[in-house]
Amino acid sequence: MPSPAASSFQPLAGVRVLSLALNLPGPAALLRCHGMGATCVKLEPPAGDPMALYNKAAYAAMHEGIAVQTADLKTDAGQAQLHAELARTDVLLTSFRPSALGKLKLDWTSLQSRHPSLCQVAIVGAPGARAEEPGHDLTYVAESGLVTGTELPPTLYADMGGALLAAEAVLQATLHARSAAGAKGIYLEVALNASADWLALPRTWGLTRPEGAVGGAHAGYRVYPCADGRVAVAALEPHFAARLCEAAGVAPPDMMAAATHEALAAWLAARTRAELEAMGRERDVPLLTLAD
Repeated sequence: MPSPAASSFQPLAGVRVLSLALNLPGPAALLRCHGMGATCVKLEPPAGDPMALYNKAAYAAMHEGIAVQTADLKTDAGQAQLHAELARTDVLLTSFRPSALGKLKLDWTSLQSRHPSLCQVAIVGAPGARAEEPGHDLTYVAESGLVTGTELPPTLYADMGGALLAAEAVLQATLHARSAAGAKGIYLEVALNASADWLALPRTWGLTRPEGAVGGAHAGYRVYPCADGRVAVAALEPHFAARLCEAAGVAPPDMMAAATHEALAAWLAARTRAELEAMGRERDVPLLTLAD
């Protein structure tokens, strides 16, 4: 557990973040900023955030502690409301395409002229010239090689990874503002496809490919059927693998051999979840049983 000092450390205390970002990455990033002590405000269009329509629970979770206001940025009144907020904002968080920001006169040049000390973290789908391309989490994850069949990924990797990178960028902007060079704000771009690329690095390196140690080639790092469910076995290190093989009566423990895979699979298939959990505790083997 973290120390009390670490638990109460809020590096964004005193920082005001204004978000115009809708759906998932922006609100998730804003929630992270709030957790680090920032004062967080969000302006939503009159129709609201689409997330509130298709998943109210997710919307509520991400906006806890966030001051949500409504503003129509296509009107003079909405623009006045926005710039009144920007005048007391440290970091602006956006997720529009550059062309949309330009239409709202929220491109970086326009923002700098009116609010020179303001920093902006812009979430885009892809960097640079590709920022105008349409895309979504699935296309970015697929581009990164993380869609290996026709099943949808179990979570929104690019969006949530992008949210973490955006929160990191808010920290970077805050450090800049507190530095000697911080008289003028900075613009930081966070690309969702880059976040997917970052998460995909273990696969790029070969670690999680079928022939990789944590991609299925190592018999001690796999999900196996058991008598009443499944078991996720993570006996990767030699001492863990040796304990697992000793329990299963498999020797010698050549964890990359097909015979080891077959012997462990047969032994695990005959054990219940309770038996396997007990074995893991007794022999200090990392595993987790799962229902079917």
